[in-house]
Amino acid sequence: MAKILKINSTSDYSRYHGLTDSHPLVTIIDFSEISPIRHSLNSYSVYGVFVQENNDLDLIYGCGRYDYKNGSLICVSPGQIGGKEDNGEKSSIGGWALLFHPDLIHGTQLEKEIKNYSFFDYSVNEALHMNEMEHQTIVSIFKKIRMEIEKYHDDFQDDILIGYISLLLKYCQRFYHRQFITRKLANTDILSKFDSYLKNYFAGNIQLDKGLPTVTICAEQLCLSPNYFSDLIKKMTGESANRHIRQFIVRQIKNELSSGLSIAEVAYKLGFEYPAHLSRMFKKETGITPTDYIQSRNK
Repeated sequence: MAKILKINSTSDYSRYHGLTDSHPLVTIIDFSEISPIRHSLNSYSVYGVFVQENNDLDLIYGCGRYDYKNGSLICVSPGQIGGKEDNGEKSSIGGWALLFHPDLIHGTQLEKEIKNYSFFDYSVNEALHMNEMEHQTIVSIFKKIRMEIEKYHDDFQDDILIGYISLLLKYCQRFYHRQFITRKLANTDILSKFDSYLKNYFAGNIQLDKGLPTVTICAEQLCLSPNYFSDLIKKMTGESANRHIRQFIVRQIKNELSSGLSIAEVAYKLGFEYPAHLSRMFKKETGITPTDYIQSRNK
């Protein structure tokens, strides 16, 4: 069984690396100052933002290796597990780590905004790749946060820290959206695999066992988190991943109806629980009922 370090508070992470926190809810680490370090496979109850510098590690998240190279950034949220299991050895690494407890932003605008930052729920093959200017921008904010938590705590400090963190995450949001454009070739391959999986799903009659394909099922097959997968498909096609699946299913329905099968026969063949569910989806996507479609084909 893998050894997992539980990060229930930001200080849990600091203590593991032999450090003492200056703030009860925020930790920031410059790995170049404490390297070499022992790795850890972490179970997070806090938010974390990690910047990678001058190393190339094989970190494991979900069902594959993390796309975590030099000049990249990863964000984690409470409930996630990730990292590299401690094997007793030490490695020389660079980069930064920022961890902050949900209590820091409780009742603030950032608490509302952070729910919209889907990159916190990305898990595999989804690290942000920064160029040099972007990297410098992010590191400069890390340094400002560190300077602030090293000061004497007063009534303004937490608001200032939240402001810096909010700014940091807005830059992350910009970088992630930019990444979908600059990595278009790799993303095209994912879209092709998505369509191939949907074809194989029905060709193999998987729907008879698991029901209709879902965003979660498709994302897992591509070793992507549902949020990243949804964002990527939306950026590439202009439609949500869920809509992409529904449109594929509607094409399957049309093919089966055109072959002479009844609406009920098609519904059960494609994995719908009831024929009415098929009719509802079909009309929502096409604007007509399956019966209308059959009649139009017979004219």
